[in-house]
Amino acid sequence: MSQPAPVTMSATLAADEELERRRRAGERVLSLASGEIGLPVLPELRTRLAAAADRNAYGPVAGSPELRAAAAGYWGRRGLPVDPSLVVCGPGTKPLLFALMLAVGGDVVVPVPSWVSYAAQAALAGGRALPVPVRPGEGGVPDPDLLRAAVARARAAGRHPRSVVVTLPDNPTGTVAGPGTVQRLAEAARELNLLVISDEIYCDLAFDPADRAVSPAVFAPERTVVTTGLTKNLGLGGWRMGVARLPDSPLGRETRTRLTGIASQVWSSTAAPVQAAAAYAFGEPPEVVERVAASVRLHAAVARAVAERFTAVGALLAPVVATCYLYPDFEPLRERLARVHGVHCGGQLAALFAERYGVGLLPGSAFGEASESLRVRAATSRLYGDTEAERTAALAAPDPLALPWIRASVERVGEVLADLRAAP
Repeated sequence: MSQPAPVTMSATLAADEELERRRRAGERVLSLASGEIGLPVLPELRTRLAAAADRNAYGPVAGSPELRAAAAGYWGRRGLPVDPSLVVCGPGTKPLLFALMLAVGGDVVVPVPSWVSYAAQAALAGGRALPVPVRPGEGGVPDPDLLRAAVARARAAGRHPRSVVVTLPDNPTGTVAGPGTVQRLAEAARELNLLVISDEIYCDLAFDPADRAVSPAVFAPERTVVTTGLTKNLGLGGWRMGVARLPDSPLGRETRTRLTGIASQVWSSTAAPVQAAAAYAFGEPPEVVERVAASVRLHAAVARAVAERFTAVGALLAPVVATCYLYPDFEPLRERLARVHGVHCGGQLAALFAERYGVGLLPGSAFGEASESLRVRAATSRLYGDTEAERTAALAAPDPLALPWIRASVERVGEVLADLRAAP
């Protein structure tokens, strides 16, 4: 009798719950573990959601025609035109990604490091994750040469890799793989007959337009599925809204049929009022464009300030060009951390941050790194304020770092790191 796939709590959600428990207990905590975007809902979107509250029918499995047309327009403005019939909506990109892995079947190539749920979802879908390292400074995309070798070895051993997941821009590193690397990845996927699942949930959060990610759908349009949503660019994680763009090819249409079949059996349809508000957001009226731009400015200012605190104590950190994530490596401090704090791996380092300082971080092992790695991921998106008024002020501030609550959090990070590095 087969055994059920092992299921563990998502590392990010588990860290959030533990920090909240400690906060309720009266402890001083600073959350850098979760990537939830701590920003208020755009007022126009609240209005649209409320106005659609009487929409209580299931509606089409793939999403309303209005939403699919709006999402198609969103991609078209980014150089990825698509027929609305090839757009599928789901209750967040997370279930869409899982449903895609289930639809494709087989093993899934994942970058190392990569988002905490890819490998878990591959296992839940009945396959296994095939980890392939990224190139330095180009997180989110498996090194194309290493990909070829890994897939060849896996197939020789009787495994069946059928898809590869990429993240553009990347979580956890905050970097963006260059167009050349993305093109080579797309070429390798074509040679190896892999479907590319491109998670582009952060595509609107590049700090500089010159660093905007190029989708593999540009180079391998016949075999690239693109997913995105409103969780990161507009901070609507709790609304659970995602969309997938399927390729206009026999492979794409077959995948769409399987995907909608799975959706019909699992979630039936995404909440109709949320779809109505999302259609408005994907249409990108001026207030939505302005809110995303303000968010990017805020992310850039705070992430770069916190990055400076990590590098000041000797941690290695690739320049952060997008998102709100930092992925510092404490390898240069290994001897000191072992001697002074008894820390020998990322898990122990994250535990030290949490237990001694009340700072929530995630170890690199949560993202597929070797356990002995001294990498951790820090997310700065929860530092914008504890109230809606503070978060709104953070969005509008010409210099967010001048706001006392943001300045205090950034300074706290610096104090903790300085104390961590100090040695008798």
